[in-house]
Amino acid sequence: MKSSLTLFRKVGIAEGISLLVLLLIAMPLKYFAGIPEAVKFTGWVHGLLFIAYCWLAYVVKEEKQWPFQMLIWAFLAAFFPFGTFLLDKKIKSGQWI
Repeated sequence: MKSSLTLFRKVGIAEGISLLVLLLIAMPLKYFAGIPEAVKFTGWVHGLLFIAYCWLAYVVKEEKQWPFQMLIWAFLAAFFPFGTFLLDKKIKSGQWI
């Protein structure tokens, strides 16, 4: 069974990709090509991944006994393009803790 940290990292990458797809592909399709379904589908996927990411951030914080500040940083990373990728790089390199 995979550790919650591994799952958190994978969901974080998927959440980051979904944010970029939403911003760079789905929204232009909606506003410039008149295809609102692109945002509807991508938005749902991104929303589910965002919820899973935040929940897993809390689970990992509890398991690893991270300070509350790290949970806040993980949460904020989800709001910025490339934020979850940068956070994953820090976790992987060991700079996070």
